[in-house]
This record gives sequence, structure tokens and C-alpha cells, in this order.
Amino acid sequence: MTRRDLPHTNLLDPRLLRLFDALFTTGSVTKAAERLGQSQPTVSIWLARLRQELDDPLFVRSPEGMLPTPRAEALIGTARQALEMLRRLADLRTDFDPATAKRRFSICMTDASHVTLLPAILAHVRRVAPGIRIEAAQIGMDTPRMLQSGEGDLALGYISDLDAGHFQQALFPQDWVCLANAHHPRIKDRVTLKDFRCEAHVLIRSGTGHQLLADASREQGIERDIALELPGFLGLPAIVGTTDLIATLPRHIGETLAHYYGLRVLACPLPIPSFTVKQYWHARFHHDPASQWLRGVCAELFQQQEVRGLHRSSRPPRRKPT
Repeated sequence: MTRRDLPHTNLLDPRLLRLFDALFTTGSVTKAAERLGQSQPTVSIWLARLRQELDDPLFVRSPEGMLPTPRAEALIGTARQALEMLRRLADLRTDFDPATAKRRFSICMTDASHVTLLPAILAHVRRVAPGIRIEAAQIGMDTPRMLQSGEGDLALGYISDLDAGHFQQALFPQDWVCLANAHHPRIKDRVTLKDFRCEAHVLIRSGTGHQLLADASREQGIERDIALELPGFLGLPAIVGTTDLIATLPRHIGETLAHYYGLRVLACPLPIPSFTVKQYWHARFHHDPASQWLRGVCAELFQQQEVRGLHRSSRPPRRKPT
């Protein structure tokens, strides 16, 4: 049985197709080797393989050079079409043009990020990609699955344990502060550890750093007087601004709320581990141009951003140029 009679044949090496085209065009092994950037012995070895694969001499020597056989003449058109398709495949790009793109991005984040990060993201996207729609999803236990499935394009925040197959990029560090009423009757310039024990607190149950605060309090034997528990940060400024309750929270959201609502930011007397806000994505979308663009936007806006000392004047904080 000959090779062409076999029910399943191997695909030709693209290098052999290029050699076939070069030999047919030049009629010379030497010139074909020069065109392909290969040595003449290498081209001779490839020609032997090509003859074996196609079960035909393909080219025979003559005073005029290497002449194609009838089978070579019959196959050259198909070979060149195959090479052209391979070139198109190699050149195929799924480029992402934010200025003309129409799509939705889902970003997993905490409600604190709705205040601190989302406005900057939305302002940038509205300016450079008006056809893009942003959806804020809740960051939580289901986030890794959402990133893997594509339901979530990106996660912003702090995730302590992440499954294999995910990438992460550090954006900026976070430590902890206390918020208090600007006219608090007992707390003035600082919160002492005694104040921290004795004053009544607002507890925010949400946020990926919440467990760090709870663990630090337990490990150091400090039992806070919790007067109010909130599921998020929505009502916190009004509560702190109209009562003598204090709140302990990450610096970025603390300083942002204090700036806009006239609250006092004070150093937290309780040693609480700092953490790093990162962006997370799944390996499936690591090379996806749209995902790369979104990650680039977040890195440009937030990476190594200085989150301390936001403007305390009545003016809104100036945005970092994008």
C-alpha cells in the first residue's frame, strides 16, 4: 500500500510547503535555500522528506535547473493556497479598539470600591470607550468561579486564597484608620487604645479586609463595644457624623468618606495587618485583548497610587491623569 492510499496521513510540515513553493519559483536548491534562510544540506534533507511525503520526485535536475514533475505542477496551486491560509491564520488578530467596542465588563468588587475605585474607572471608560458598559458584581466566595467562567472579567480588592489558574497584580497598599465625628465630645487629635476599648463602634460586616480586623481584635484580647452593625458603607458617614460612634476601616475608603463628609481621620491604635489591593483574573483570559485593555486601565489608574493624605479642603480630590 502506498502512502497516498493510507486512510489517515500526516499533515505536511509548513516548512516543506514553503520549500515546495521556493523550489517551484526558483528552480534551484541553492536559491531556495537562500530564500528560506537555510543551508543547502538542510534544504536537501527537507526535499527528501517532501518527496517521501508526497510519494513523487517532484523536481528533477536538468540544464535549465530543477524542473517540476507533472505531480508537482498539479499540486503547486493547492500548496500555495495552504500557505496563504496559514499566513492569514498567523496574522489573525482579535484586536480590541475601546473607542468603537460595544460590550459589557463585569468587575467583582466590594461596596467600598464603589466609592473609591468605580468612579475613576467609569470616568475613564466614558471618556475613551463610550460603548463600554460596566457592571459591578459583588466580590466573594463565588468570585474565582466567575472569573474562570467569564461571568466576571476582573476582581478588584483583597482575596486571601485564590485557586490555581488565576493571575494577580498588586495595585496599592492599605492600612487601617479610625473615623470619628469632627466634634466628638471625647476624641480630639487621636484615638488611644483605652478609647478604642471604651468608645462605641460601628461594625461594617462587608469588605474583604473585615476578617483582618476581627482576627486582630480577638488575638489581642480587645472586645469592642459594638453599638451598630452595617452591611456596607452606605450609611456610615451619616452615622459617624451625627453620633459619637467610631468606625475602623481601611485607609482608602476611610479618607475618601472623611473628605466628602467632613469626618475626622485618626490613626488606629490597634495593630492590624495591612494588605494590598490587587486585581485578579483567570488564565483563560490572560491573552484576551479586551481583558488586557481593562487590566491596563486599572493599573494606570490605581497601581502604586498614594492613598494617604487625600485633600482635606472642600475641593474634590484631583484625579490622576489617564
